[in-house]
Amino acid sequence: MTAPRALVLTGYGINCDRETAFAFRACGAQAVRVHVNDLIDGHDRLSRYQILAFPGGFSYGDDIASGKVLANKVKTHLADAVAAFVEAGGLAIGICNGFQVMVKYGLLGHPAGAGREQASTLTTNDSSRYEDRWVHLESEGDRCVFTRGIRRLYLPVAHGEGKFFADPETLDALEETGCVVLRYARESGGPAQGRFPWNPNGSARDIAGISDPTGRVFGLMPHPERHLHFTNHPGWTRIQDRALREGKPLPREGDGMQIFRNAVEYFR
Repeated sequence: MTAPRALVLTGYGINCDRETAFAFRACGAQAVRVHVNDLIDGHDRLSRYQILAFPGGFSYGDDIASGKVLANKVKTHLADAVAAFVEAGGLAIGICNGFQVMVKYGLLGHPAGAGREQASTLTTNDSSRYEDRWVHLESEGDRCVFTRGIRRLYLPVAHGEGKFFADPETLDALEETGCVVLRYARESGGPAQGRFPWNPNGSARDIAGISDPTGRVFGLMPHPERHLHFTNHPGWTRIQDRALREGKPLPREGDGMQIFRNAVEYFR
């Protein structure tokens, strides 16, 4: 079967597009980096792809609010193309700034599904500073295509506006419809219960990643594309030494790889 095609969006301030494209290629997809203006000007078409990725970075310098300008630009010029893509069964992922874009666009964060009005947001961290650290995550099940078979993850975060926030009624509805996908957790297991540093930003109910009700549109604040190989792990030398002492094979992949592999395998 032909490998699925992944469109990795690029644009002003986006800076994780190469790593994201590499991750999809490593899992067997045909990944292409496409500038948002090339889509708007008709030099490429979203309908040619099965996977859409909004990578991390600082689109438009986080002016106004993180992700807001790019969200408005895509919604103004490409709303019909994005709606058709989702309706046709495509997969979409937003990472960090890309997650912010998808929430402020209305692709995520509304319990009724993609393409609605914005019902939630990602706002300033409770620490009032940029948080660059590694976090533990626990999965809420297999409804989301990207997290099937995943129970725990260890990934880095790097953001200043990563606090997921919504009114209590919206949060309840997101949980009831199975849209909550990942939560921040303690190293020993169990919920972070909003406590820093396990929950690095103060996200409501420890929410680190959500999907739409179909499980095909997914966003998360942590960066899976930054943990693709075990040497990306901050303690990889310790992991290596322990494996050598115990006569065990060295791990090859980082925790983030399975998220991209799940997307590619979905189309096989």
